[in-house]
This record gives sequence, structure tokens and C-alpha cells, in this order.
Amino acid sequence: MTTQMREPEHSGTPPQGGPTVAAMVRANEANWDARTPVHVASDFYGLDGSRTADDWFAPFEWQDLGDLRGRDLLHLQCHLGTETAAFADRGARAVGLDFSAAALTEARRLATASGRDLTFVRSDVHRAPEALGDRRFDVIYTGKGALCYLPDLTAWAEIVASLLRPGGMLYLVEFHPLLDALGPTPAPDNQDLLLRHDYLAGRGPLRSDSPHTYTDGPPLADATASYEWRHGLGEVVTAVSCAGLRVDVLRETEQAPWKRFDTMVPGDNGWWRLPPDEPIVPLLYALRATKG
Repeated sequence: MTTQMREPEHSGTPPQGGPTVAAMVRANEANWDARTPVHVASDFYGLDGSRTADDWFAPFEWQDLGDLRGRDLLHLQCHLGTETAAFADRGARAVGLDFSAAALTEARRLATASGRDLTFVRSDVHRAPEALGDRRFDVIYTGKGALCYLPDLTAWAEIVASLLRPGGMLYLVEFHPLLDALGPTPAPDNQDLLLRHDYLAGRGPLRSDSPHTYTDGPPLADATASYEWRHGLGEVVTAVSCAGLRVDVLRETEQAPWKRFDTMVPGDNGWWRLPPDEPIVPLLYALRATKG
């Protein structure tokens, strides 16, 4: 199956005269530039050596990815390159791509300090083919908080397909849309989870204006506004399939790589899950798809 890659809808104006999608993407870029020094100084990423690159992966990810030795791998929306480093450690020729200049400056510094041979490219995902030129990849990896910053999954999937060699693999590990729809009750003595947010994208992007990021550390000094787009599981699978990729793995798991809610408890592998007396619901999903 072949597809014609199209430009993402970065110029339309949402209802009620809000900012254009292009303006929202620029706001996100500025927000991630502002987050970067806070994240670098935070204990969250363990850049002082308290966490290893492997800590960010579930065991099933390495099973699904298989042997990476000698393979060309592209990590989309790589931020500080903490996961990108793990691919290099397993023998991949790893390239990280991100739109934040501040994040990539730190990613390059961290790679050099650790003696890893990593390449980082600055680009919005939707401009990745222009930034990468004729480079093509055996594996494209992305996820864990990445898709929510993409306004157009159809364009994203077509771009991924265009960057893969025949037989190449997309591997996506992302927070489950059900997790994003859940939220704790406001009462501090009763933190039951309820459906508090949309699962589907019918109401458009969500705007947040907060000086706080998901790590510890001081508040952001500026660029506090950001936008997120909801993508249900059906939308993701449909976009990938329509781009000509064959989905051969779709996992759902009750574990997440960090503590999203106060009631969560550590699992056997250092990841987090809801307490055993609460219903088992998916917190993360993984999708593997292959280009024919």
C-alpha cells in the first residue's frame, strides 16, 4: 500500500478564534525549552548516575524490539536523549530528533560526557524528512508522553512510514488514553480515580498554563503555556494502518514508568501501578508495526 504524504494542519484556526495550530506548536517548543534546565537539575531523570538508561524501559519493550545491534534507529521526540542512550548501549546506530534546541544541547552534552556515539537532529516531527534528508531507518521508536504534542496523527504516521526502510519497524510505547482520562477526586482523604477528562479528541486541544512540570524543581520562569491533543487507541491504530504499516503487536499493561497518582505503588521492576485492591486498568500501551 502506498500513501501520499501530506502537510500537517499547522495553519488552520480553531473554533472561537483561538491560536492557529502552528502557534500552538511554537508555544510547545518554547515550553519545552523552558522545561529543559529544570529537568536537567531534577532528580527525576537521574542524570547524576542514580538511574540508568534501561530504567525507562519495560522488559517487554526489549522483547518486542529484538536485537538492535548494527541497526539504524530513529528516536522521535527524544528530549534529553535518556532513552536514546539505551539504544546505543544495545548496539544501535541511534539518532534522536526533537524540536527543542535547549533539550538537544543538553542531550549532546550528556552523550559526550558518557562517551556514547549519538547523533541529535533538531526538527519538529512534521518536518523530520526535510531535516533528515535521505537517511532511512530500520527502527523508529517514540512515546511515553510524545503523541499528545502532535496535532495530526495521519500526517505523523505517513512521515514515519516514509522514514522506514522496507521491513523496518515502528515501535510506539505510550501512556494509555484511559490513563489520561482519569483523575483523582479533589478531597485529599479520598483519592479515588474518576473519569475526569476526555478520552477522545472531539473538543480539540487542551491548553495548560502552569509554571510546574512533571519533575521536581523550581517553577518555570516563562513560556508556561502548552497544548495537548487527545488521541484514542482507535485513532492511533487507524493512522498507522492507513500509512501502510502492518500492526503485529498491540500490548496494554497496568504499569507505568513513573508515579502518576499519589495512590500508585511500586511494581517488581521499579515501575508503578495502582494498588492491588483497585481495578486493573491499562496505564500504558505498546504498538509494533512493520513496513512491507
